[in-house]
Amino acid sequence: MSDQQYTPPAVWEPKESGGKFASINRPVAGPTHDKTLSVGKHPFQLYSLATPNGVKASVMLEELLALGHEGAEYDAWLINIGEGDQFGSGFVELNPNSKIPALADHTTEPPTRVFESGSILLYLAEKFGELLPKEHVARTETMNWLFWQMGSAPFLGGGFGHFYAYAPVKLEYPIDRYAMETKRQLDVLDRHLAENTYMAGSEYTIADIAIWSWYGQLVLGRLYDAAEFLQVESYEHVMRWAKEIDARPAVQRGRMVNRTFGEPETQLHERHDASDFDTKTQDKIGQS
Repeated sequence: MSDQQYTPPAVWEPKESGGKFASINRPVAGPTHDKTLSVGKHPFQLYSLATPNGVKASVMLEELLALGHEGAEYDAWLINIGEGDQFGSGFVELNPNSKIPALADHTTEPPTRVFESGSILLYLAEKFGELLPKEHVARTETMNWLFWQMGSAPFLGGGFGHFYAYAPVKLEYPIDRYAMETKRQLDVLDRHLAENTYMAGSEYTIADIAIWSWYGQLVLGRLYDAAEFLQVESYEHVMRWAKEIDARPAVQRGRMVNRTFGEPETQLHERHDASDFDTKTQDKIGQS
């Protein structure tokens, strides 16, 4: 083992750690600057970025629009976490944890704030009566897998993704530790999807949206440039499921919303009326 030995001090003190997100990491909460959030004309205001967590919310809204729910129209506002937008006073008021995505429902008075991606999925599913089974067993299975994702993904993102792709130095122990856990989780999914079309059985649900945004995109080679390292092609049932969901038009649109990376034609920074499935947007689908 080549990692340098570290002896923790009696009392931890913050210090510059380097890495991709060093400039915005800090050990306290609360705003760093005053900034009012923009508010558009639509029922929902989404403040986000097209990270795996952010994609969950935009995919869900796009799925609702595709199902014909005009009440799911939304304005998408970019929160650039690399520049510290999540610490603006308006965003902190919406989400005291300063994490994207955050949603404001302006159909209520006062507007209802919704934060944490899993909470947003559940809130919208219950509000519109979609993508969450009503039958007891299927609903419970959906919730099982939704909460599995919420509890498991930090090992993939904050664990494997951080040490493999973002840490200032590559350390063998944490990369091996979190690669092992990531592969274990992929095996959990692969075994389950060998016997089920979707996470809750035969029906596409919010559990699929939540898990696909992380694990589906991982096996499709979109996270951390780690597909070969993790041998994702060996998880054939996860790959089948990931490709099937990736082909959904609403998923393709949702991936584009508030996206700041990739080719310009894969980004969509304006959104959305239910009637906004215009030629310009449709032309982008499939290019992302």
